[in-house]
Amino acid sequence: MAAAGAGRLRRAASALLLRSPRVPARELSAPARLYHKKVVDHYENPRNVGSLDKTSKNVGTGLVGAPACGDVMKLQIQVDEQGKIVDARFKTFGCGSAIASSSLATEWVKGKTVEEALTIKNTDIAKELCLPPVKLHCSKSVLFPVKVKLLPR
Repeated sequence: MAAAGAGRLRRAASALLLRSPRVPARELSAPARLYHKKVVDHYENPRNVGSLDKTSKNVGTGLVGAPACGDVMKLQIQVDEQGKIVDARFKTFGCGSAIASSSLATEWVKGKTVEEALTIKNTDIAKELCLPPVKLHCSKSVLFPVKVKLLPR
C-alpha cells in the first residue's frame, strides 16, 4: 500500500512539474554547458546547408574530419570568372559549435575572392561565435578544407 501511494505521489509531482510554467523541464535536468546565442542561432537556423554541383568546373569541394571529437565537414564554394566566391554550402556532422562555425564560415566567404577567404582565421570565427577554448578546434576544422582543397579545379 505504501509503495502504491509513493508511486501515485511521484506521478502527481511529475505532472505538476510538467504543467508548471515557472519550472522549465530543461532546468530540472543536469546542468548543461550553455552556448552563446550566436552559436544557438547558427545551430538552429544554419545558413547555406546543402551541396553544390561537384561536377561543375567552378565548384571546389573540401572534406575534413576532426579527430579530436569526430566532427566531419564538407565545404563547397562556387567561384565566378573574376575569382569571387558567389556561393558556399556546407554539410557538417558534429556538435553545435562545429555546425555554427560551418554556417558562419559560409556567410563570411561569400563575396570574397579565394585569396581573401584564405585570410579568415579560425580564431576570428571562434571570437564571433564566443566559443569557449575547449571548442576552438570546431572552428579550426571548418577552415582547413578551404585552405587545403577548395581551390577550383
